[in-house]
Amino acid sequence: MTATVLAGCLALVTSCGTDAPARQAGSTTPDAPVVASPATTTPTTTPTKAPEPVKPTGDAVNPHKIRWSKAKPVSKGKAVKLTWWSGVAPCTVLHKVKVKETRKRVAITLYEGTSPKAKNVSCIMIAVEKTTTVKLKRPLGKRKIVDGAKP
Repeated sequence: MTATVLAGCLALVTSCGTDAPARQAGSTTPDAPVVASPATTTPTTTPTKAPEPVKPTGDAVNPHKIRWSKAKPVSKGKAVKLTWWSGVAPCTVLHKVKVKETRKRVAITLYEGTSPKAKNVSCIMIAVEKTTTVKLKRPLGKRKIVDGAKP
């Protein structure tokens, strides 16, 4: 039995890697470069999807501060439209928006968490652009808008 195993191992070792690599079809030398034709498909553009408008739920579990990416005054400066990247509902929902107004600036902080409805739900990891509009106590004027979630 030992002789059979040794003979099998010897046959396996001597047959591995001794032949030259197989040549590609149409190639005349082993070192010839691979030539490919360019694809003739036309590029497609993905339509830009508008941010999903959301409102605070006020009942999120484990709320935490998140940073927004854009702030745009609307309604003649009486409100601010915020845009940020988030996850999908009910796994990630807007819990609340905190606004602190002073004479020189308006600090806006977004809080997100998980909806209580998200029990026994599979949450996919995909980014969704969301937006919400916040009313101000007085028009923005020359005040600066700052992200309250920034350190």
